Amino acid sequence: MAAPVRRYSSTTVSNFSHYSDHVGASADKPFKSTLWRGDRLMLGLNCLAPGQEQKLHDHADQDKFYFVIEGTGEFVVGDERRAAGAGGVVWAPAGVPHGVVNRGTDRLVLLIGIAPFRGH
Repeated sequence: MAAPVRRYSSTTVSNFSHYSDHVGASADKPFKSTLWRGDRLMLGLNCLAPGQEQKLHDHADQDKFYFVIEGTGEFVVGDERRAAGAGGVVWAPAGVPHGVVNRGTDRLVLLIGIAPFRGH
C-alpha cells in the first residue's frame, strides 16, 4: 500500500522517507538534498566527501541544527570547535557563524534543519 500524500506549498510529498534515498555526492562541493520544505521549517541532507567543507557562514534570523547520521565532522559554532560523530547533534542559534569539515576518510552525512525557513 502506498504511503499517503499531503499537499504542502503546492508540492505533493509523502510524510515518510529514509535518508539513504537522498544521499549523493558532488566532486567539487558538498552535496545537498532537500527532504522537506514547509512554511516554517526546512529539512535537508548534506553529504560531504572526505576533505570537503561547508565554509563558515551564518543565518541572521534562522536557527540551524546538524544531526550526524554517518561519519565524523569537525564543527565550528561561534568560538567553539568540536568533532561530532554518528548520533551527535550540533546547533547554531540565529546569527552565530557555523561550518563543518570532513577530515575523515569516510563520507559525512548530516540531517540538517533550518527554522524559521525563509528560502535561499
